[in-house]
Formats: sequence, structure tokens, C-alpha cells
Amino acid sequence: MRGLGSVARLLARQAARGSGRSAKELCAIVTRSEAVAVLTSRRGLTTLGGCSRGPFAYNSNRAALAMAECVAFRALDRVRFMAADAGLPSAVLVPTMGESIKDGSIATVLKAAGDSVEEDEVIAQIETDKVTIDVRSPRAGVVQKIEVKVGDTVTPGTTVAFVASSSTAPAATPAGAGVHAPSAAATVVGPIADEEGGGDGEGVDEYSLIHGDDTVEVVVPSMGESVNDGVLAALLKSVGDSVRVDEVIGQVETDKVTIDVRSPDEGVVERVNVQLGDTVTPGTPIAVVRRAKALPASTTLADRVVEAVEGPRPLPVARAAPPSPPPAASRPSAAAPGAAAPAVPIIPKQKERRVPMTRLRRRVAQRLKDSQNTFAMLTTFNEIDMTNLIALRNDFKDAFYEKHGIKLGFMSAFVKAASSALQQEPAVNAVIDGDDIVYRDYIDVSIAVGTPKGLVVPVIRKVHELSFVDVERVVADLGRKARDGSISIDDMAGGTFTISNGGVYGSLISTPIINPPQSAILGMHAIQQRPVVVGKEIVARPMMYVALTYDHRLIDGREAVLFLRRIKDIVEDPRRILLDI
Repeated sequence: MRGLGSVARLLARQAARGSGRSAKELCAIVTRSEAVAVLTSRRGLTTLGGCSRGPFAYNSNRAALAMAECVAFRALDRVRFMAADAGLPSAVLVPTMGESIKDGSIATVLKAAGDSVEEDEVIAQIETDKVTIDVRSPRAGVVQKIEVKVGDTVTPGTTVAFVASSSTAPAATPAGAGVHAPSAAATVVGPIADEEGGGDGEGVDEYSLIHGDDTVEVVVPSMGESVNDGVLAALLKSVGDSVRVDEVIGQVETDKVTIDVRSPDEGVVERVNVQLGDTVTPGTPIAVVRRAKALPASTTLADRVVEAVEGPRPLPVARAAPPSPPPAASRPSAAAPGAAAPAVPIIPKQKERRVPMTRLRRRVAQRLKDSQNTFAMLTTFNEIDMTNLIALRNDFKDAFYEKHGIKLGFMSAFVKAASSALQQEPAVNAVIDGDDIVYRDYIDVSIAVGTPKGLVVPVIRKVHELSFVDVERVVADLGRKARDGSISIDDMAGGTFTISNGGVYGSLISTPIINPPQSAILGMHAIQQRPVVVGKEIVARPMMYVALTYDHRLIDGREAVLFLRRIKDIVEDPRRILLDI
């Protein structure tokens, strides 16, 4: 198998084509000491054997291949920026999702193999717990292969597709094709030849080396914000067992509940990484499943080079399932001879539909339930006479729009009123953290916005420093982003207090749920003409009920009532904001 020891140099030569730099120069990126350190840690080798030709050609083929693995990973990472000039396909990767989001589901795939794409054009969309993220092409060209399907769970850095330049793109490869089948990538990258030409490495391409992994990890799911780890209580599958999609492989016992760990795909359990009693955290891989439709492939790059040269290895044979019991009809009946079976009326099944919850809906449901389980929630109510605020709006809405280009609504008045009340009652702006109370000297107000996909809560920052105009402008911009799905993680991060306006849907009164990690939420409701006593007369006035739900562990009833009273005073007489009284 002459030439296996120079796999790394050959990979570097592939990237060097058209780059203006020699393969020797690129291959020298990684030093021998770095390679030896990675090799010995990955393979557990104590000796590499003699070096017959340069720092990468060892007598031991396995050592040489492992050396090629560590060199290839490092060298290819550093020369990948030359791929476009060299005509190599570019990987379209899942972008970062934010610190609090670890994964997402493929919601839509907008391109297929063979489609043309422009630079920065959206190829797919990922739905996370909070927002929908666009996956964009890093270059213009032709989609060479789609690596995912709708519903797949992906993490930042996952390869979604490969895009090649239009001039070098070959025929498209359908998604799910085996890595050892002749692929489009082999045409673009070209076969790896020995330094002397031809050789044993022919037919091995970067695509099948880097991306030839047809296994999927089974990881511990999220346990909730208040649960950080758990103990593996049960392992229901072992190596060689067949598993179905969403079948339970293990169970994790936490302080509160027992959590099922399910397989994300159908296949055969290839490896189990944990033992009963191990402590695991969310994201811990407990097993590896080889997909049922996948061709045999090895885990590491070195093993895949061996497969490409020596041939694929057989897939582990799944254990035979126990024979199913005989049908009920063949069993002897226990009923007395001659006894007639009672007639069972057949009730026609009503039509129903079962659809999976979106990740955003699941996340909202989880957070609301966590809030209910964590906070000592209590709600206090009041009503506001909207006469003066409505008159103010009617008098100046046209001039306001003409000067600022945005409409004057009621939300800005409530946001500024909440800002004043939060400064007056700082406990409402605080939060409990363990045995401490964290008082926040800034005011970021979250605005609950309903969208077709679920509830999102963008944040207006430093409200105490903003004017009415600034608040209306930010509210309009965030509302537009929420409706068209372009809102980002940064737009929703943080927040010290939330305002929810159920009145836009006609709600008369409600008890809103606190948005953790905050300590209170203000609920606005519909405006209705109701009889009220003004002086000694009964008159009809536009009235709104308002509700404040607060964490009674931190906020006393007196503080909550005074807070809501302050909002009532300011909204009923907006001049108080100007005079700061």
C-alpha cells in the first residue's frame, strides 16, 4: 500500500491547486511534534516505527494513517480558505445560535441538489427554541449535495450542504448517497494520487474523508433550567441492538423527574459510552447509533482512509427479535362451550390530527411550566381611566406621525409609566438568585408579541433613558421583526420586566405568568366604556383593567399595589412624566 504515508501531503496538494502556494509549504503547517502528540493521544500508540520518507511516511501503515488524520484535520482547516480558488466545494454550515441555544431543527430546505444559489442566499432555515435562523451559502454556485432533511436536529457547525462553483460543478448527488459510492465531490476534488503519480490512494477524496460519517450520537436532552445533571438509571439497549426513531435507549433520574433519552434516528447501536450510575449532564452522548440506511463507515478519518483502500467493513448484525406470541384467535378460549360472545358496539372514531409541536412552542410550554413551579405567583388588579391618554393621542397623532414617521400608540405611555414605577419600587426590578437578591440598576422592558409560530419576547433596553419617540420606534421595529421572523437572539436576550397586552385580542382581564428570570409582569387589557363615578355623577369612561403578577417571595403586597398605583396615576395623567411627580 505504497503512498498511504503521504495522504496528508496529497490532501494539502488538493488545496494547493490554483492557490499559488506549494503543497510542501502547506503541508509544513503542522509540525511533527504536534502530529505525534495528537497521534499518541488518539491511538494510544507508544511508538510510530521508522520514518522512511519525510515526517509523514512511517513504516506502520496504521500509524501513517493516524498521522494523516491529525495532519489533515489541522492542515485542511488552515487552507480551506483557498477552496474557492482551487475549485473545491464549499461546506454550508449551521451558524452560531447564541449562548443559550445548543441545537435546532431543520424547518425548511429551500434548495435541492443541482439548484443555483447566489452568495449569502438562504439554503435552509433552522427553528430553535426562540428564533428561526437562516443558513446561507458562503459563495455563488450550484448546490452539489444536501446533507440534511426537514426535522433533523442540528448544532452549530453541522454541514447542511455543499456548494461548488458553476464552472466546476458536476452532476448533483442525491441526499443520503453512500460515502463510498462515486460522488460529485470526487469529480470536483479529484482522486488523491501518490506523489509519483497514481498509487494506492486513487479514488479517495476530501468529501468522503471528511464527511463520511453515517452515525448519530444519542445525547441527554435538556432537563429544565433548575436541573443541571442526573444519574443514568437504566440502559435499555446494548451494542448490536436495533432501535427505531424516538425509541428510548436510556433513562436519566434527576431530583425531580425521570427523563427518557431517545434515539434521533433508526439504526443499530454501535457504541455505548456510559454505565449505570454515571452522572450525566444535558448534551452528554450516551450512545452512538449507525443509521439503518447508511453504508458501513468508520468513526475516524484514519479508519475511513483504510476503508477507502482496503474496502468497507461489514455492518454489525442486529440481534434477532424474540418470536412474537401467537395471535389471540389461535389461543384456546376460556369461555364455556356454547356460550355466545356478547356483542360489542363499534363506536366510529372521530377525525383527529396529530402534529408535532414546534421547538418554539415546546420551549414556551417548558418555560411557562417552570415559572409556575418556581415562583410564588400572586396577582393584584387595578383599573385605569384612559380618557386623558386617548385625548392626548387624538390631539397629536397626526403631527407625531408627520414629524417622526411612526404612529403614536398606547404602549409607549405604559412603558414609560413602568419605568417610573420600577425606579420607585426597585424590588419589582430585582430577582432572586439562590440565597441572594440581585437588584438591577438598569431597566430593560420585555414586550410579549404573539406570532403565528408562538410567543416571542423582544426587549427594549435602557427604557429610563428613552423618550416617547424612541420607545415607539423600538416597539414598531421589534414588532415588525417578530411578525416576519427576522428577530434575533440578541433582540430577546435579557429583560428585567415584561409587559403583555392581551387587549389587542379583546381580553378583558387575565392573570399573566412571570417570564423567568424576572420577578413581575404587567398585563394590559381591552378598553371598554364602563360607568364610573366622577364627582357626584355617573358617566361613561374608557376603562382598562391592568394586572400585575409578581413573585411573592421577593415582592410584598404593599410594593406590588404601590407599583400598580404608580402606573395608574401616570397613564391617567401623562403630565406627571414631564414634571417627574
